[in-house]
Amino acid sequence: MLSGRRYRLELTAEQAGQCREFADVCRSVWNTGLEQRREYRRRGAWMNYVPQAAELADAKREHAWLKAAPSHVLQQTLRDLDKACRDHGTFKVRWRSKARWAPSFRFPAGNLITVERLGRKWGRAKLPKLGWVRFRRSRPLGGEIRSATVSRKGAHWFVSFLVDDGAATPKQHAMPNTAVGIDRGVKVAAATSDGDFYDREFITVGEAVRYRRLQQRLARSKRGSSSRHKTITAINAIMGRVTDRRGDFCAQTAGRIVQKNALVVLEDLRIKNMSASVSGTIADPCRRVAPKRGLNRAVLDKGWHRLELALTNAARYTGTRMVKVNPAYTSQRCSACGFVTEGNRESQSVFVCKATGCGHTAHADVNAAINIKHAGGQPVSACGDLGISRSAKQEPVSRATGRTPS
Repeated sequence: MLSGRRYRLELTAEQAGQCREFADVCRSVWNTGLEQRREYRRRGAWMNYVPQAAELADAKREHAWLKAAPSHVLQQTLRDLDKACRDHGTFKVRWRSKARWAPSFRFPAGNLITVERLGRKWGRAKLPKLGWVRFRRSRPLGGEIRSATVSRKGAHWFVSFLVDDGAATPKQHAMPNTAVGIDRGVKVAAATSDGDFYDREFITVGEAVRYRRLQQRLARSKRGSSSRHKTITAINAIMGRVTDRRGDFCAQTAGRIVQKNALVVLEDLRIKNMSASVSGTIADPCRRVAPKRGLNRAVLDKGWHRLELALTNAARYTGTRMVKVNPAYTSQRCSACGFVTEGNRESQSVFVCKATGCGHTAHADVNAAINIKHAGGQPVSACGDLGISRSAKQEPVSRATGRTPS
């Protein structure tokens, strides 16, 4: 089974300069290849990896700066571009901006990479043209190396090894009759049908205050100035820690959930659409933009998609089955009697069934998670919706789940 191992590099000044040079060459190759593909598409023709790789070989004879990076690294850049264009479309693939793109490049040949252990905390890897580089050995490599990706995040460089750890997905979970539904929200990151709540703060109060002040300073700074560069570096340092905490939370939460459950049921949420901007235009401005902006931030802060990816990754090692169901009416439906009405949910956390003779009460997120679990792989039906496809009916705005209005 393929798995990733990420380590922090300790590079010399010369090696750091080489990494920056490799990344700049790869960025130039990406942008040039993308522009060539777009120009061909405008003329009604096609361009793919094979002719671009041949043209890259010819270009290296004319432009000496292309020889700075290893050939197979540049070829891998063109392969990544080819895959991105096939998956998303040539005109939807983004340029790699020098100001916004995080420098990275990949060594695709694992047989050219050698890793040695130097001690309890340190190791070193031999990478083409970079030589031996030291890295913080925070965990064993645990497998055969297939490729290595060098990237920069903030002020530090990292190396990510793709390894084959030799593990196989179990045919059956250790507890085959267990199942859980998960409701993702903006007050609590994840609530399960078992009544468990998973949440944490990803940014401290002090960091939030400093981040807001840095944003104000950034708005007043002059583009291209050294002061602006320092401000952006400070902002990235704060958000880098926030991202790391979010990733650690999602990985730990996913590990706990899949260890205990053979079936994990999630709502099939269109997170990209839910968190899209509603600013509109000057001619046609939208209403209630500020509340929607706050909702978007809350949805993205809780890391809904990252948790889903972490669950999918962790499920490979336990044999857990992942199922996504239609989210329609899961927060309005009573998990005890099935009665559906908007008034059932009295607040963000309080659910009281309004059906005559029922009166079921529960935490609103847990009630929704139970409904998600009961869906059992089939879309939830309500009000005549048989659940054959995504319902045209949508839930009202919920502060707990962050679902968008119809």
